[in-house]
Amino acid sequence: MTRFVDGPVHVSVPATSANLGPGFDSLGLALDLRDELSAEVVASGLEVVVEGMGAADVPRNETHLVVRSMRAALGLMGAEPPGLRLTCRNVVPHARGLGSSSAAIVAGVSLARALVAGGSLLLDDDALFRLAAEIEGHPDNVAPAFYGGFVISGHDDEGFYAVTSPVDPRVGAVVLVPPTPLSTEVARGLLPAEVPHADAAADAGRTALLVAALASQPEQLLRATRDYLHQDYRRPAMPDSVALVDALRADGVPAVVSGAGPTVLAFAEAGRPAAVRAVLDRAPRGWEASYVAVDRDGVRVS
Repeated sequence: MTRFVDGPVHVSVPATSANLGPGFDSLGLALDLRDELSAEVVASGLEVVVEGMGAADVPRNETHLVVRSMRAALGLMGAEPPGLRLTCRNVVPHARGLGSSSAAIVAGVSLARALVAGGSLLLDDDALFRLAAEIEGHPDNVAPAFYGGFVISGHDDEGFYAVTSPVDPRVGAVVLVPPTPLSTEVARGLLPAEVPHADAAADAGRTALLVAALASQPEQLLRATRDYLHQDYRRPAMPDSVALVDALRADGVPAVVSGAGPTVLAFAEAGRPAAVRAVLDRAPRGWEASYVAVDRDGVRVS
């Protein structure tokens, strides 16, 4: 018979930025902007409390993404709690290209494992990551949300995989978040079925350079973040975002569309406050801009 832990368990999960320019569907970076969640087993029923981002829009029933993810992990462990209470304090903006759905999924599977006594013996970290990637459908945001830092991920005949890579301590980022959301489905719908071979080759080269630039040569980030595969195709869905990327890059700032957009991410060095402020000041009217450090931890459970 499954035994559950006494009292609530707590997790925090970072925002993430996928693609980072050329690393389409394969590169992701965790950012120190965290959703905080707690869950506990109760006598019966389901109670969902949501505060912060998305509080007015997300459901409070079994269709809530965190709840669905918890149920998937509990099912794999053969655990069926009599009731659940879930509290979400959301900070990561929804539908802005900062990995809010991946944060919810990673939080859900992590909460479920933590609620089960001996859960880590039933689902190890690799199994939990693979489950989260299966729920999301792709691993580029899930991987850094789970492991932290910079992660190269993908899918092959053996399933989902994730490999962490170093990040130079000088690397930080400014995120510029527009007020209007954009669904991933709309953004993906603008991508062509085929791209020129020369563009694919150029993108592969910049992706390889980006791994080296983030690890130890941030002075190469402007060159390394040049994208050939997706950002220009998505311009009709987020013209202001792509125009801002173009303007920042013209001024020597390594800027990209974060994930499927419409948030813009610009790499900036924390030790250069004037340079950071110069990027923050480029936010259009109505946008929110903030400096965020790279998150090194991934999901935290207590």
